[in-house]
Amino acid sequence: MKAQDLRLKTGDELDQMLVDLKKEQFNLRFQKASGQLENTARVRQVRRDIARIRTLKAEAQGAEKKDEG
Repeated sequence: MKAQDLRLKTGDELDQMLVDLKKEQFNLRFQKASGQLENTARVRQVRRDIARIRTLKAEAQGAEKKDEG
């Protein structure tokens, strides 16, 4: 997932994507613990996608505060 694609999404869409990724991350942790995880690279992808979304949300909040003051 690219940051450019995420910038086109609304805040609600980003929130929903974040929830979905957190659920996936939880499931991947369980798969790893039980030895069933096949695609180990997916753990890294999910973690970075979560960070991208959080960064974009923080940027948006910063822009809102800047507009207010």
